[in-house]
Amino acid sequence: MLGDKGYDSNPNRRQLRQRRILPVISRKGSRDIIGLGRLRHVVEQTFAQLHQFKRLAVRRERRLDLHNAFVSPACALICWRRLNNASS
Repeated sequence: MLGDKGYDSNPNRRQLRQRRILPVISRKGSRDIIGLGRLRHVVEQTFAQLHQFKRLAVRRERRLDLHNAFVSPACALICWRRLNNASS
């Protein structure tokens, strides 16, 4: 899991490790992890693409299953567009 210094705490790291997730989080008061910005850019770009779908940018659904019903096709459409542009 990628995270910035705001998520740096031992309980957060412990919870991630219990779930067998490797935390990649910069420590507060130390230099940033080299290359973390490039990886985080991919994550931020993906969220920006998801927010192009107005229904996902402002979440109105209270039920998680309904929200996921809109996220899944949006992700599929983003992947299809990216693959379609790569083949062109």
